[in-house]
Amino acid sequence: MGAPAAQLLLLLFACRWAPGGANLSQDDSQPWTSDETVVAGGTVVLKCQVKDHEDSSLQWSNPAQQTLYFGEKRALRDNRIQLVSSTPHELSISISNVALADEGEYTCSIFTMPVRTAKSLVTVLGIPQKPIITGYKSSLREKETTTLNCQSSGSKPAAQLTWRKGDQELHGEPTRIQEDPNGKTFTVSSSVTFQVTREDDGAVIVCSVNHESLKGADRSTSQRIEVLYTPTAMIRPDPPHPREGQKLLLHCEGRGNPVPQQYLWEKEGSVPPLKITQESALIFPFLNKSDSGTYGCTAISNMGSYKAYYTLNVNDPSPVPSSSSTYHAIIGGIVAFIVFLLLILLIFLGHYLIRHKGTYLTHEAKGSDDAPDADTAIINAEGGQSGGDDKKEYFI
Repeated sequence: MGAPAAQLLLLLFACRWAPGGANLSQDDSQPWTSDETVVAGGTVVLKCQVKDHEDSSLQWSNPAQQTLYFGEKRALRDNRIQLVSSTPHELSISISNVALADEGEYTCSIFTMPVRTAKSLVTVLGIPQKPIITGYKSSLREKETTTLNCQSSGSKPAAQLTWRKGDQELHGEPTRIQEDPNGKTFTVSSSVTFQVTREDDGAVIVCSVNHESLKGADRSTSQRIEVLYTPTAMIRPDPPHPREGQKLLLHCEGRGNPVPQQYLWEKEGSVPPLKITQESALIFPFLNKSDSGTYGCTAISNMGSYKAYYTLNVNDPSPVPSSSSTYHAIIGGIVAFIVFLLLILLIFLGHYLIRHKGTYLTHEAKGSDDAPDADTAIINAEGGQSGGDDKKEYFI
């Protein structure tokens, strides 16, 4: 095969399979369309375009080759089908409330010489129904194994089912698929088997259906389970550190499903039992040293019993401070504070006096060096009166 022939084949192939899945060719009068996917009950728009219409109108036909629209003229009496756009280069129609029966190949035709057509495959997705969980009994016993079943109908293509318990994924059996009687949709089912523990009491088991028609929306159903288990108990003292003379309550905190209906109190070395009651607390109105010892509480339910222990040590009475000693302590604190303030005041005052006394003595010394004392002045005065040029000074 020569090079020109190979190039021609490549050109024809490129025109036949144009980007975007459109049915294009080099012929400007060849119309083109696109395949569409729609969810059952939704609306689909079919768009047919042509570059050169050659003075002819476009036409849409359904899979049964019934004409829907010829140009802007309605041909089939179906109110679900409406005209969207009609120009010499385009014919677009919409189909609302799409049903599964609307699925198939729709044909866009232009009546040129020869007649040219383009196909649009419409795929209708069947929406799966909300799943249903079966197989749960009224209640389960601890360590019992249970199997739950989940089923959903109406999906197209077949949906997938998943299980989870709270935030934890449960690994169920692979999804089973069965075709519905209409021959178009499917029923899917799955089951999960697991052993329950006391932590599963009140847990929520969820079955979810995953399908492209849901577009990420959650479609699931849940089943809350109840687990019956034997009780547990612990003894809590109130107050936590009991002393002689105080009132004490020993609370027997029982948990279980069902909750304990009866509590049996015992003290080691003492018979018969101290108390059998529906109340969970043992009360000591006034503690004595003789109340010290080990106490047991047995929590009893229909599922069994559990015994908890607590060792009671009665401490000596706590010393109560008298009002007079409190008063003296307050007075002593005030006096100590006042003495502290006086000491600080005396320290500052002494420092002030020392600084100012040094300044005064310095000025006095300077004054005595510059002026004669009083006796010298008197002698000078007398000498001046008696003697003219022969005056003498005497210093006493």
